[in-house]
Formats: sequence, structure tokens, C-alpha cells
Amino acid sequence: MERQPVKNDISSYIIQSQEEEIKRIALELHEGVGQTLYSLYTGMQFIGNAVEQVEMKGYVSDMAELLEKTIQEIRLLAVELHPPTLTTLGLLPAMKSYLKLYTSTYGIEVELETSGKEIPLEERQRITLFRVCQEALANIARYADTVKAEMTFAWQFDHLSIIIKDNGKGFNIDKGWHQSTGLAAMKERMHLIGGEWHLSSKIGEGTVVELYLPFI
Repeated sequence: MERQPVKNDISSYIIQSQEEEIKRIALELHEGVGQTLYSLYTGMQFIGNAVEQVEMKGYVSDMAELLEKTIQEIRLLAVELHPPTLTTLGLLPAMKSYLKLYTSTYGIEVELETSGKEIPLEERQRITLFRVCQEALANIARYADTVKAEMTFAWQFDHLSIIIKDNGKGFNIDKGWHQSTGLAAMKERMHLIGGEWHLSSKIGEGTVVELYLPFI
């Protein structure tokens, strides 16, 4: 029989490898593809200023506008994959930055409340908590049918608790939620950093995801 610690080590290694690849892709999108498209955009602007024919000037302007929109979409995607603030500033600033992107993308306003003094977390913990929160918010956008949600960070000297709540349509929690790969991944990620994950939901009343991370 396979020992649980070995299984956990394998799962942790796979997740870490995935995160490293996601970080690489995000950096390439922002610094590589994004910068190349920006160079094309400035070139199109230069051409547009030099062209005298009205019809051609309008065409070049439309192309420049399309490039600008594409650049913005790529930058937003890069931030969603791996926000730079997660590494430089920590979990809470990264979450605040992501919520702005989330609201502009899905039209769902998330009220964020915090209590206590933020405690610096290990990189693995920061990434895990961010990914689990990200998945919970994605589920709200996909299934909750609501325009509002709440997120609470409660910092204590010995633990951090995070609650993500919506007042959407909810679902019957007894009908095999564990079969959802997204929900199962959230639980597994929290388990791998020594944390806990709890889910509750009622039809017509919304869904609550609770995260608990002890500071050992």
C-alpha cells in the first residue's frame, strides 16, 4: 500500500512544477509577446501619423486600436496566471489587485474585509491560497448567478482564516460535489500546506468556502 507522505510529496512536486511553468508563461506573455505587440502598436501609430490618405489613415488607426486591445488582454491574462505582486508584495495586495481584474471581467463586485495584522507567508502558502481563492471566485462567476460576493481575511497570531461567500443560487451539497475536479483540487491544495478547506451551500441562499491555515 502506498504511504500517504509519499503521495503528498508527489502531489506537491506536480503542483510546484505546474506553478513554475505558469509563472514562466505569464512572464513570457508580459515581457515577450506583450512587448513585441507594443512595438508593433507604436509602429502603427507612426505609420498612421505619416499617412495622408484619409481612408488609409482610418484603416491604420483601426489596426492600432485592435493591437492596443490585444495588448491589454494579454497583460490581463498574464496577471491572472501569476500576478507579480504575489511575489513582491504578498498575498493580500495580490488579491486586491486580482479582485479589480475579476470585477472588470465578470461584473461581480467583491467586498473585501480584513482584520488583524497580515503575517508574511511562505511562497508556497501564498501561491496555494491565491489559487484556491481564484478557483472559488471562478466558480462564483460560472455558477452563482450573482453580481456580489464577499471575501474576509482574518489574521490571528496562530492562523489565517479566509471566507469567500456569495448570495447566489447555491446547490445541493449532498449530490456529489467531490466529483468536481475544481473543488477536489482546492481541498487537495490546502491539505498539502497543512490547511483545511470547508464548503457549505444551500439552494437559493448561496455558497460559502472557508479556508484555514495554521501557523506552525
